[in-house]
Amino acid sequence: MTYSKSTMLRFLLIIAFAVVMVFPFWYMAVVSLEPNQLSLVYPPEFFPHHPSFANYVAAWQTNNFAGYFMRSLYVSVASTALGTFIACGAAFVVSRYRFFGRNVIFAVFMGSMMIPGMTFILPQFDLMKYLGLLNHLYGLIFIYTSGMIPFTTFLMKGFFDDVPLELEDAVLIDGGSKWTEFIRIMMPMALPSLVTAVLFNFMGGWDEFTQALTFLQNPNKFTLPIALMMFAGEHGTQWGEFFAAAIIQTMPIIVMFVIFQRHIVRGIMAGAIKG
Repeated sequence: MTYSKSTMLRFLLIIAFAVVMVFPFWYMAVVSLEPNQLSLVYPPEFFPHHPSFANYVAAWQTNNFAGYFMRSLYVSVASTALGTFIACGAAFVVSRYRFFGRNVIFAVFMGSMMIPGMTFILPQFDLMKYLGLLNHLYGLIFIYTSGMIPFTTFLMKGFFDDVPLELEDAVLIDGGSKWTEFIRIMMPMALPSLVTAVLFNFMGGWDEFTQALTFLQNPNKFTLPIALMMFAGEHGTQWGEFFAAAIIQTMPIIVMFVIFQRHIVRGIMAGAIKG
């Protein structure tokens, strides 16, 4: 089998981009497997000569890292479940119902996605203080959930718009309700888009740093991204432990992507091709 020059050029570009994207993670993994006294040597080494998981054990046991991990897992799972469920319901209503102000509501959702999240920090802080939710994990869940709804609504509406109306009529003729249509028909069909939304929402809550640092003052309530900051010492940083902790934080996202990558690709493409 022979390839044209343009095809070979595309392959080379794809390989080059893949190397650029993977290299930082590879180097971080190499440093995390080396003893601290051998980390970040010059010239840099790209393969571990004395591989050991001692840094991972030390990172997990340092500063109650396991506690930060579980708090991040709790906040991310709760906000992802709540935000995805609310957004799916909103997307279904906006897609399948015709009512006054429908387009305005959807335009507000889309407009909120165009505003940088940092501009909401002060209003959110005032709101959290007024509601007594500062320094509480469920307050952080509330903030994360509200941030997940616009994008998820946009993603799911694109899929719901492509579902034939005949399916809806068939459910109603068989005596089913709108709730039946939503739970038994639409959601199973929307599985690829749903998995994509869940992954992006979980990743957003799992990696978020600024809002967690702003709204949480008690170290016993800190989440995992804040815990990584504690590995940077005032007079020096144990880079092996730091990179080991960073990889521990990254692994849940990687595992989820590997497991659900087929659904993710289908979910991203859903609604992109008409006809």
